[in-house]
Amino acid sequence: MLLGLAAGVFAAASLTLVVTDLRSHRLPDAVVLPAAALVGALLTAEAARIGDPGRALGVIGGAAAAFAVALTLHLARPASFGGGDVKLAALVGTPLGWFGPEAVASGLLLSLVLGGVAAGGVLLAGDRRAEIAYGPWLLLGAWLRMAVGYGEAKGMPPG
Repeated sequence: MLLGLAAGVFAAASLTLVVTDLRSHRLPDAVVLPAAALVGALLTAEAARIGDPGRALGVIGGAAAAFAVALTLHLARPASFGGGDVKLAALVGTPLGWFGPEAVASGLLLSLVLGGVAAGGVLLAGDRRAEIAYGPWLLLGAWLRMAVGYGEAKGMPPG
């Protein structure tokens, strides 16, 4: 039940953030921060309920690792990867951490590749001044990676 609640909160936040970022190039703290806290609390509570402290550490570590990677990108190229994207990465890393460090790493990598392809498409179209909303790509990469993690947990072969 707690996993379902966490997924529902993450889904609602994802939808809100994708629409907002595409419209305004903003990822509001009023959505990102409470969603990260609530998803993290629900997943940590579920880990405690099932007696799996490794999952709780994964959730916390996933958020911290994703935040650290995103902060590094932001510090390297602040115009390309904004502060909202950094905070969103912590939210994205939270449920990815449930599936382990490989899921965090591959989910972030997938997000970066998807965003890079989108940015490349805009550049090829000749619009060098266009701004790319990166939030939707962070979220899409996370959802795709979590779908793989869910399938693996259910015994389905990846891919």
